[in-house]
Amino acid sequence: MATQDFLVELGTEELPPKALKPLSDAFTQGIAQGLKDAGLDFGRVEAFAAPRRLAVRVRDLADAQPDKPVEKRGPAVKAAFDDAGNPTRALTGFANSLGVTPDQLDTLETDKGAWLVYRTVEQGKATVDLLPQLVEQALAALPIPKRMRWGAYRTEFVRPVHWVVLLYGNQVINTPIMGLTPGNKTRGHRFHCPEPLIVPTPNDYEVVLKQEGHVLADFAERREQIRAGVEALAERETGGRAVIDEDLLDEVTALNEWPVPLMGRFEERFLAVPPEALISSMKEHQKYFHVVDRDGRMLPLFITVANIESKDPAQVIAGNEKVIRPRLSDAAFFYETDRKTRLEDRVDALKPIVFQEKLGSLYDKSMRVAALARRIAEAIGSDPALAERAARLAKTDLVTEMVLEFTELQGIMGQYYARHDGEPEEVAQALNEQYMPRFAGDDLPTTPTGCAVAIADRIDSLVGLFGINQPPSGTRDPFALRRAALGVLRIIIERQLPLDLQTLCEWAEQNFTVLTETRVADTVVDYMLERFRAHYEEQGIGAEVYLAVHARRPTRPLDFDRRVKAVEAFRQLPEAQALAAANKRVSNILTKQGGDDVPESVDTGRLQDAAEKALAAKVDELSAQVGPLFDQGDYASALTALAGLRAPVDTFFDQVMVMAEDDAVRRNRLALLNRLRNLFLRVADISLLPTGG
Repeated sequence: MATQDFLVELGTEELPPKALKPLSDAFTQGIAQGLKDAGLDFGRVEAFAAPRRLAVRVRDLADAQPDKPVEKRGPAVKAAFDDAGNPTRALTGFANSLGVTPDQLDTLETDKGAWLVYRTVEQGKATVDLLPQLVEQALAALPIPKRMRWGAYRTEFVRPVHWVVLLYGNQVINTPIMGLTPGNKTRGHRFHCPEPLIVPTPNDYEVVLKQEGHVLADFAERREQIRAGVEALAERETGGRAVIDEDLLDEVTALNEWPVPLMGRFEERFLAVPPEALISSMKEHQKYFHVVDRDGRMLPLFITVANIESKDPAQVIAGNEKVIRPRLSDAAFFYETDRKTRLEDRVDALKPIVFQEKLGSLYDKSMRVAALARRIAEAIGSDPALAERAARLAKTDLVTEMVLEFTELQGIMGQYYARHDGEPEEVAQALNEQYMPRFAGDDLPTTPTGCAVAIADRIDSLVGLFGINQPPSGTRDPFALRRAALGVLRIIIERQLPLDLQTLCEWAEQNFTVLTETRVADTVVDYMLERFRAHYEEQGIGAEVYLAVHARRPTRPLDFDRRVKAVEAFRQLPEAQALAAANKRVSNILTKQGGDDVPESVDTGRLQDAAEKALAAKVDELSAQVGPLFDQGDYASALTALAGLRAPVDTFFDQVMVMAEDDAVRRNRLALLNRLRNLFLRVADISLLPTGG
């Protein structure tokens, strides 16, 4: 079958920069899926995205669908002919529905008899006839939250569409798309090359745009060119380094068709302002990259990426310097103004700010968190007074001018202002660390005080919101409680803190007077333990390991984590499957007998068979060996030792009848199995592990 390359390009007004890459990815996937659904063979699918265009090129696209054999079964032979051998109404009706005569039908022999069938070959449709609808379907499925209309058209899209290219090989497919008749003409850069450009074939697309149109259509190529250009400019001009924020790089890439990096300057006096504030102002408002020296100190420089190759770049630089000056002046003014009022004098300003209608104001929350942070600090051996102080001041920077203007600086500015006020360094750091981790994989608090405040703030939110019956539901999680729960678990585990979730939640519950739900602490602990499942799946640890540990409901995260790691290591041992199966068998036997009917201890005098005596001796030996290991939390060593039970356990089940007729003997054997199972239950319920069938 013959193949040609295929190209579709949608030319638009400037697309939203943060939406450009997702739109391009979705359009590309939609085209590829449409081709698969149509049964068309094709090669590589390539995406192109720039501010004024979305395009997809498909290599080696077959010129038609493959022919498809069709078989339609009609009536049974017995029902198709009457006694005289003439066609019945069933047969003629079937043949007429297909537009054929009875003698054009074949016979199909099956186990249930013979049937008449119609066999033919359905010819595949030409690709050029399928592509317009396929493109329309891909466009209709794009993730566009709000579509717009323009002019007199009833067509809707994220931005007005001005041209469409639809090429199969060198053939233009002129079926209307988005209300426009496609052609083979694209448009170049809005200023460098505003006239139409002919694209002879799909293979020429990006070459024509680059060489004639001053457009780099390939998003990835443009992105890397911007990165390289910005880094080279910083190195060449300053010997320093441009700091590349990946999200900002994506946004700048989506704003430019023909990127040209330029370096500008700002006044050195602005360096007295915290660098985070300067960076935020430059990044959010102006899309500038900042520059640091070899020691990481910020330089009074910025790099902008112009979407034009100016004959007088100095004018472009001067314009950008003029624009950034008032932005940085505002930041400097906010910083100076904020430092005139101490953070402790802002505490009362939190009273009018509602945290949650039923749970009170930010002031109320701060007081609760302060009380809880104090108790946490005592539990982890840090300074309770520092934790309480940090928690009382934690939210005060929310009412500063700087944070009101740049909300992403909450905590960061609190740290600077606390240092200016002369607060202890650990208190100042805690004001920033309270928000850590801000996202998956983010840094954790480094100070004990920061850990205490970060944990207290999240536990207070969890207990409070669960306590008024406002847990997360589905995708709705306005207070980010899922992230809060994972944050607490990460801090406790990675900072090796001896904290118990049950205790933390009960402490937090005592600080509320408005909770309406019962057993709130238990509910929150269960919710937080459930978060462990995804946490371990991300580490490649199977759900069955998590479930085995979760069955014991250990509420100290550090202990939970040690058990999971121990069970995961145990699962790799050659004895693991057999012991898991044995535990499952023991569990079923004991469940059927009921716990009340099983003695607490084994009477060695009633042991009869050599196999049960050997198992009892091994259980006694290992109980003495692993008891101290369990007490130390060394679950891995304990389980490795318990793997030595495999041989006596296998022999026991091969040679001993557990359910003996003698009641005393039977109960004694059940007591032995119960003791065996309880050894493993000190870590997890390993009967939940895979047993290999």
